[in-house]
Amino acid sequence: MKAIAVRRGETTPELVRKPRPDPGPGEALVRTLRVGVDGTDHEVLAGGHGSFPDGADHLVLGHEAVGVVVDPNGTDLEGGAVVTPTVRRPPDGENEYFARGEADMAPAGKYHERGISGAHGFMAEYFTSPADALVSVPDRLAEWGFLVEPISITEKAVEHARASRSAFEWSPESAMVLGNGSLGLLTLAMFRDDFDRLYCLGRRDRPDPTIELIEALEGTYVDSRETPVPAVADEYEGMDLVYEATGYAKHAFESVHALAPNGVAALLGVPEDWTFEVDGGGIHRELVLHNKALVGSVNSNARHFRRAVDTLTELPAWFVDDLVTGVHGVDEFERAFADDDTTIKTAVEFGTR
Repeated sequence: MKAIAVRRGETTPELVRKPRPDPGPGEALVRTLRVGVDGTDHEVLAGGHGSFPDGADHLVLGHEAVGVVVDPNGTDLEGGAVVTPTVRRPPDGENEYFARGEADMAPAGKYHERGISGAHGFMAEYFTSPADALVSVPDRLAEWGFLVEPISITEKAVEHARASRSAFEWSPESAMVLGNGSLGLLTLAMFRDDFDRLYCLGRRDRPDPTIELIEALEGTYVDSRETPVPAVADEYEGMDLVYEATGYAKHAFESVHALAPNGVAALLGVPEDWTFEVDGGGIHRELVLHNKALVGSVNSNARHFRRAVDTLTELPAWFVDDLVTGVHGVDEFERAFADDDTTIKTAVEFGTR
């Protein structure tokens, strides 16, 4: 079968041939429909994130997938069902985090991430997966099911942000998303009915398709070159929720000053090492005297995936059409990894429903 992989020592993906996998006990065989490409894939290619499977000279890419069950292999799944796979797997048999359905909370060394760290991904014509790691997707959403994984990331982050405010009555009215990439835009669309004031911060010049999407969602675009994060509270009033999806390390600390009293910032970006000076006393004081919080969030579990499926059904069709700027066949997969001013979200298509 055809698969898209990166080899050790290389930074560009290539088309490879691999045997079609056979499902083991408790696993199903899935025929891949589409696999999304995101910033993590580019970080893996650049060598800044992830790792290869033990003993392998390549890593099959892709962690945002949707497919059709072709062999249920004795599981409770039905042949022909559309499914999307969760990402984490136990490295050496089940551990306590996977046993209680909280693989997303496992520390390093307790998981592999398919297509990212230690395990081959889904960017192939077929893949196998444990049945309990496959989440059903309605047939009518089969072409967009690869968006469930990134949506689930936000579902978890917001769950944790709200949990940090659960000790008192919290009625957030404003939210700012830091980053106008595909995850930031998906998050902004998810927030559109929950907040009276929506903002999205980026560093792009008009005309730009992401800015057009922000404004179509009735959000306000904030150019960080004109209004940096620490100035947000002065310019737009403080934010009840800040959602950081940039991986820009300073934003973690600057977000504290952008928050309104009782606000929370959810950090999702993964920065490289960077040493710089911050006003530690000022940050500490803001957190304590104004009941602010910072929470970190990574990955998601099957519960978040199921909620993400529901969320995907509620997103406006026009938004999804504008967000996904390119779906490319496997024989032109390079186009899905290209990055230019018109690219927002891309996917590689292996087949149709």
